Amino acid sequence: MKKWVVEDWEFELTATDGKAGHCRLGLEKGDKFVFQYECPAGICPKLMAKQLYTLCEVIRFGGDFTYRRGQLRRLRRSDGEAIRFGGDFTYRASKEKYELDFPCPDGCIQFHLKAYPINRDETGKANPNNPRPED
Repeated sequence: MKKWVVEDWEFELTATDGKAGHCRLGLEKGDKFVFQYECPAGICPKLMAKQLYTLCEVIRFGGDFTYRRGQLRRLRRSDGEAIRFGGDFTYRASKEKYELDFPCPDGCIQFHLKAYPINRDETGKANPNNPRPED
């Protein structure tokens, strides 16, 4: 594998409530996963596919988890339909910009997701990618 993208976010997912006997994979309170873009080893595939990937992409593309009433940005498609973007998870808000509590898709385990900016220069701008490997 020739990884060439320099990731600029690291995520920490912690199980904050739940018992191993309620989860098919045996996840329980205190289990922690630290990852960047890849799927963390031992994570529930349903959680990754249905929730976690989307939540991480919101952060990667400039959104946050705070709720600011009336500040949802809108674009319009050519057919006039509004396009929503910018990380507005209405009523799933957190007091912290890059933190969010949410349950697993089955409702057995409660998680806390925290995002950290990494690989940045002194101004906070993400470092450039390495050269793309030749085919």
